[in-house]
Amino acid sequence: MSSKLHFYNQIYENIMFSDESPDEKDRQLARLMSELEREYKIPIIRNYDWEKQNRAVVALYRKISMSRTLLSD
Repeated sequence: MSSKLHFYNQIYENIMFSDESPDEKDRQLARLMSELEREYKIPIIRNYDWEKQNRAVVALYRKISMSRTLLSD
């Protein structure tokens, strides 16, 4: 895992283990996902070639996505 990706993973961990409300955690995770989209130019439409070349980014992005609560209600 690159140092930059490790940094984003650490932010994720800090959010998940914070004492914030679930709604605030969700907002922070959404912002983190947006930041990853900008930083790594994550395509809006699924691109299997891009995903194959960026497996660690995709794994972190999906982990963050699955941790969000808005869609699980």
